[in-house]
Parts: sequence; structure tokens; C-alpha cells
Amino acid sequence: MSINGKPNALSSCPGPIKRREFLRIGLSGFASLSLPRLFQLRAQAAIENSKDRTAVILVWLRGGASHLETYDPKPDAPSEFRGIFSPISTSVPGLQVCELLPRHAKIADKFTLLRSMAHTGGGHPAGSLQMLTGDPDSQDKEKPVFPDWMTVVNFLRADRSRPLPNYVGVNPVTRYDNFTIAGAAYVNPSYGPFTVNGDPNDPHFEVPNIGFKDRAQGERLSERIGLKQSLDRLDRAVDQLGSMRAIDDFEAQALSLLTSPLAREAFDLNSEPDRTRDRYGRHQWGQQCLMARRLVEAGVEIITTTFDGPLCGRVGNWDDHAVNHHVFDALKFRLPYFDQAVSALIEDIYDRGLDKRVLVIVTGEFGRTPRIEKVASSGGGVASGSAGTVQPGRDHWPRAFSQLWAGGGIKTGGVIGATDKHGEEVVDRLATPGDFLATIYRHLGIDAGQITIPDFSGRPNLILPRGSPISELARQS
Repeated sequence: MSINGKPNALSSCPGPIKRREFLRIGLSGFASLSLPRLFQLRAQAAIENSKDRTAVILVWLRGGASHLETYDPKPDAPSEFRGIFSPISTSVPGLQVCELLPRHAKIADKFTLLRSMAHTGGGHPAGSLQMLTGDPDSQDKEKPVFPDWMTVVNFLRADRSRPLPNYVGVNPVTRYDNFTIAGAAYVNPSYGPFTVNGDPNDPHFEVPNIGFKDRAQGERLSERIGLKQSLDRLDRAVDQLGSMRAIDDFEAQALSLLTSPLAREAFDLNSEPDRTRDRYGRHQWGQQCLMARRLVEAGVEIITTTFDGPLCGRVGNWDDHAVNHHVFDALKFRLPYFDQAVSALIEDIYDRGLDKRVLVIVTGEFGRTPRIEKVASSGGGVASGSAGTVQPGRDHWPRAFSQLWAGGGIKTGGVIGATDKHGEEVVDRLATPGDFLATIYRHLGIDAGQITIPDFSGRPNLILPRGSPISELARQS
């Protein structure tokens, strides 16, 4: 099955207008939407009943969490490996997690731990690209050469008739410092995420350009749609990246998003009872997860949310080299926020009857070195001693790490795979990034081994050339 470029449903609109003139007055005519903002207005999955639509929430731990201090503790390892925290028992007999995850422990019957993920990408960009795009290259790149799975799904599901974006990034998975770790590559950029930035826990937070508060604003905007009648005559000769076509393709949904009460309601956390917001945690990660739940309930299919920033410690991510953080101080600082947000999301998915169709995945690009390193800090701050202080850290480790899977109709309350006594190598049920991606596609009902998308040269590329769904994570009948 070959998927080619989407047709322009508005291509019959007459009337010439200069491209420069459009950029001067056109975007301001659409309630001051910027060009990048229009690129973020997305198409929808073509499934009639949103209650039956599968969905994925990806919680991304930017920088790579230590598997030994989260989901794969090694209490019997030598001191240079095991760290300072103890494992605790969970609601599942024989399953243990780090003592800093007590809320996880109480709901262990609602998730499955995969302890045997591995790949060859030792740098943050390479590791992220392997996990998100299936790129097998072990070398870092400035940007992806293959589209990420989120964009691919959005491309395949495009339906401009629905008011909500089908792919939303709530603090999206897009970059690592100066590297782009997820993106459209050779897919039209209009299929990337609708981006929600900022801290949803901030009392002044709101998502811009979503559902006018004043109905009259929407009516005035509708009166200006006549401008659209001139768009199709724009000179495409200078449009090398297809950006103006992206405006044509998604302008109608941009207008729908601006005027839709459903869209405004879906993003409005103030509609939630205080007890629910408290349950998730009155902090950025908790409220990001609450927004993710609201969005899947409203029919959004793909949601990514990154856990980074101030709740991580001094350098704002999970990259716990000793030069960045005192790894144990950092984990002691951030894991209570993480524990609360993730466990609340999982419990809520089950409590609200979403667990059969909504798959929750928690992962980063890799794990951390089982052997503890001790070097000098590069600077003081939260979870880091002053510059020059020798402190413990863990470096990059793609050869073995853990993931959490919940919902999606899968069998939960267990463990898949295993690492050796030090947590260094996979010794049972090796899983690869291709397997990870194939499992996601299977949940969404996409036959990844059969579908191709043309690259820039027009050559068809399988959306996933390698990897098989993880059988233990199959939907239960």
C-alpha cells in the first residue's frame, strides 16, 4: 500500500493574490496566527466514534532515566553498581521497583515493565532517533532523516473534518539542545504536532489560538474567510518546502480550531475538579499528564509529553552525569513528581474506562551506566554540588534499559525480559527500537510492514523496515 501526497481539498478557490501581500495581511486576518502556528494545526484520524479510537500517550524522559533507580533495581549488585536506594515490593508478587516509586508500587497490576530494551545509539540524538524514527544509525545527526512515528500516524490518519488536532505535543518531543530528535523528514511538515508549551500548572497558563472566549470574535473571523478564495493562485514556484501548500491543506482546520468550543474545553484544565488536579500533582508534569488524559478522552490519537525542566534538577533533564547532577540527589528530588504524575495518569486511564483503547508508554532514549562514576561537578544548583565537588553520576547506556507500558488492552502486572546481575546487558527477551515502534503501530491498527511513504526523491520507503511487535504486549481478547 503506497501512500502519496494528500490532495488539496480547497484547490478550486479562484482569485489571485501576491504571496508577499498574503504574508502581510493574510495571517493577521486569521486572528494573528503566525506561519509556524498554522503549521501546528493538524489533521485527524478518520474513525467515526472517538470512544472507539485507539490512542497513545508517550511520556518521554529526556536525557535517559537510570533503570537501576526506577524499574530494574539490582539490590545484590556490588556497591559500585547498586546505588543507595532499596527496592520495594509492589501489588504484584515478586515484582519490585525503586523505593522512590511507592505510588507505582501500589498500582503495579495496571502496568507491565519491559526490562530488555537495547540499541546502539550512545548519544542523545542517535538514541532518540533510533527510538522515535527507527533510524539504525549509531551516529548523532542534527535532524532526522526518517519521519518519527507520531508524524507518520498523523499523515496516515489525516481527516480535516474534525476540530481537534490528531497529534498534540504537550511540552513536545522535538529537540535535544541544538539537535532535532523528532520531525517530519520527507513527510509534509504540516503533519507535525500541535504544540502546547509552558507550564499547565501556572494559574495564568492557556493554550493560544484555541476556541475564542468571545463568540463575536469567531463571527468576525468567519467574515474574513473570503481571503482564502485567493490562496490557490499563490506562486508555488518559490515554495520549495511545501509550506504554502501546508497552509492551504490545513487552513480550514485552523479556523475550526479557533472557533471550536470542543477544542477550548479539551485543553482547559480548569474544567477539572480540584481533587483530580491534586491527584495528578500541582506541578508541571502532573498537569501535563492530566491534559494528555483530557485530550485522548476528547478523541486525540497521539500525545507526547516530555518530562524535563526545573523538576529534573540543575540541568533540566535526566542526563545524570556527575558533571551535571549528583545522580542520587537528582533522583530523590525528581522521582516523587514523576511517581505521582505517572501513577495518576495510569489510574485515571483505568478508572475512566479508557484502558482498552489508550496505550501509555514511559521511556527515554536510553538508560544509565550501571557502574557509578565519580567526577567533579561543573556547577552548583538543585541536585548538584558546587563546581569542583566530586559527586556520583551515571553516564549513557543504550545496551539495556527499561520501559513502562500500561493500558492498550495489554496484559499487565508483570515483567518482560531481564538484564544481568549488574543491569549491564540484556539476558532475556531482547527488544529493539524497531520492535518498540512495531508494537505501537500494531496497537493503532497500522500494518507497518506493508505501508510505504515516498521520500524526497519519490522512492517508496517502508514506514518501518525492521522490527516485530512485542508479542507479550499484544492486546488481550
